[in-house]
Amino acid sequence: MLNKKNNKLVVISAPSGTGKTTLVNLLVEKNSEFKFSISHTTRKKRPNETDGKDYFFIDSPKFNELISREYFAEYAKVFGNWYGTSKKNIKSNLEKGEWVILELDWQGASQIRKNESNCLSIFLLPPTKRHLSDRLNSRSTDTKDEIRQRLEEAVSDMSHWTEFDYVVINDDINKAFKKIENILRGKGEESSISNMQHRKRIMKIIESN
Repeated sequence: MLNKKNNKLVVISAPSGTGKTTLVNLLVEKNSEFKFSISHTTRKKRPNETDGKDYFFIDSPKFNELISREYFAEYAKVFGNWYGTSKKNIKSNLEKGEWVILELDWQGASQIRKNESNCLSIFLLPPTKRHLSDRLNSRSTDTKDEIRQRLEEAVSDMSHWTEFDYVVINDDINKAFKKIENILRGKGEESSISNMQHRKRIMKIIESN
């Protein structure tokens, strides 16, 4: 399936509530070539999460220690919690000839793009801001204040779409998955930010209420 001309690091980023995790899980499930790089976080573990599978859950002192040791390829504070990606895990998988997929916020994606020239970056957008609001409000794990904060930051995050190679609009999970597959096959022209028709669709979303 994948375009194996080069071993690549693939970064997928999106505002909160856009379906990023679901799409990343589908990619790893359906493509054995992909290795998902598990991030470290100081966030509390949710009931449906497993340490070492979803994240490496650590406390703030340990996270600060890893920063001082230059352990992370990228790290950022999101919603009051720290997240970071191990340099060692990325390097070891790439050296094996495997593709590494990183699920990051735009801040982490920016750091990776600066340090990894062979990085392919994909940004996900909701079909409308209203759709994003509905998704966030349907979550049972967040309080009303957390949802409000996530929505405000999500709208702000959307403005960073121009920093990525491709933008995929997730109005349907299966269609979005196919578009990402096409990108990885080297056939993602319709999702490229250089595609003027695509840029017009994106701007309608950004400017929507």
